[in-house]
Amino acid sequence: MRRRLRIALFALATATLLWSAPVRAVQPDEVLSDPALEQRARDLSAELRCMVCQNQSIDDSDAELARDLRILVRDRLEAGDSNEQVLDYIVARYGEFVLLKPRLNVKTVLLWSAPLLFLLIGGSVLLANARQRRKSAQPTLSKDEEARLDRILNDRD
Repeated sequence: MRRRLRIALFALATATLLWSAPVRAVQPDEVLSDPALEQRARDLSAELRCMVCQNQSIDDSDAELARDLRILVRDRLEAGDSNEQVLDYIVARYGEFVLLKPRLNVKTVLLWSAPLLFLLIGGSVLLANARQRRKSAQPTLSKDEEARLDRILNDRD
C-alpha cells in the first residue's frame, strides 16, 4: 500500500513539473538553420510582447500574431539587421507597447514618476490646508478686546 502511494505521489509530482515547465510556441518550420541567428531570434522574441496575450512574450505565445512577429524577427535577422534595428523596426510598426521591457525615455520616466509626483503634490496641498486651518482656528482679538482681556486677567491676580 505504501509503495503504491509513493509511486502515485511520484507520478503526480512528475506530471506537475512537466506541465508547469515553460512551453515554447516556436514551431519547427520557424527555426533558422544558423544556430547563432536562431539564438538571437530567441533573445529578441523574449523581449517582445504578444499583442494578443499581452502578458507573454511572442516566444511563449501560440497566437497567430505572435507567430507572424516571430517570422518577421527571423526575416529581419536573415536580412542582416542588428538586434537594435529589428527592435526599432517592430516598435515603429506596433508601438512601444510591444516591448516587454520599455526603453528609458521621457515618456517612461514621466509614467513611472507620476505617482510619486502626485503623492508629493497631494501631500503639499494637505499640509498647506492644515496650516491654513490652524491659522484660521486661532481667534484674533481687536485692540479693545485685548485690553479688556488684559484687565480681566490682571484683576484676578
